Amino acid sequence: MRLAIIGAGSMAGEHAKHFTALEGVEVVAVCDLDGDKVRAFAAAHGIPEAYTDLEAMLARDDIDAVSNVTPDGVHKATSLLAIAAGKHILCEKPLATNQADAEAMAAAAREAGVINMINLSYRDAPAIQHARELIAAGAIGRVRHVDASYRQSWLVSHAWGRWDRDSQWLWRLSEEHGSKGVLGDVGVHILDFASFPVGEITAVNCKLKCFDKAPGNRIGDYRLDANDTALMRVEFAGGALGTLQATRWATGHHNSLGLSVHGDRGALRIDLDQARDEVQVCLGEDVHPARWSTVTAPPTPSIYRRFVDGIESGSNGQPDFARGAELQRVLDACFASDAEDRSLVLAG
Repeated sequence: MRLAIIGAGSMAGEHAKHFTALEGVEVVAVCDLDGDKVRAFAAAHGIPEAYTDLEAMLARDDIDAVSNVTPDGVHKATSLLAIAAGKHILCEKPLATNQADAEAMAAAAREAGVINMINLSYRDAPAIQHARELIAAGAIGRVRHVDASYRQSWLVSHAWGRWDRDSQWLWRLSEEHGSKGVLGDVGVHILDFASFPVGEITAVNCKLKCFDKAPGNRIGDYRLDANDTALMRVEFAGGALGTLQATRWATGHHNSLGLSVHGDRGALRIDLDQARDEVQVCLGEDVHPARWSTVTAPPTPSIYRRFVDGIESGSNGQPDFARGAELQRVLDACFASDAEDRSLVLAG
């Protein structure tokens, strides 16, 4: 399989690394508007061809698939060009910046018959896959309460670099540079992390906040106006209630995801800082003394492997563009809830 990458940023490097490591996959081209950047990227990752013209790259008949690692605001335009060229596509999250665009992308991929997936990378954790299986099997009974959090600290820690000096962080803080803030960036992950095992989110009440970060909340060309903390109260299709949060201000956490799901017969919890393949459970007679034990989940293939397998088999894996559109619907409702300061029920 011959694959091309759209975008030459740091995350594109992760895609290049993972795809190159797969047997039978060859990364043959990369495209970015910045000529110097894309040529340096191609040299660093051993990619033979570098382009600054996306349509020229997509015109190549020998390219089977693309990995779209562009900024959020251009996912739609670049993905639709790839789909129109008949390329199978893996797109970074969030799929788009609003529900209408995400649904248009999902419809285009469906009509073109191309394999389409969205990189909700925490689906790769064996723990979340096993948690879904346990809940579906009724191990914890009827779900009543859910807690989920995504905690980052790069606004207070230098572990990932200097956010106030580096464009790869500054654009994520600026709405005019295409950012939907922490809610759009990593909130999409925690929404998926909670609803993938538990079920559809049917109502939301959301509060967003952008804290002051610089004089006049501006650094150079970047106006720092995108939300950096999000709190969500949600209801799931089965009636359970949940609290979900995402923040860039979680001092003491570099990149932490956690989930607790409580049912009327048991509970489970996941802490990806502790282990990606462990689920803590409180089941059966252990419910009464509130005793927890640890279950090791079986291995899970990565999104990159599942994408390639889907192309080879002709069977579209998950999460697909339709799932991306479903999550964007919830994200849009969160933004509207915050703006209107009220709860919103998502129509069926």
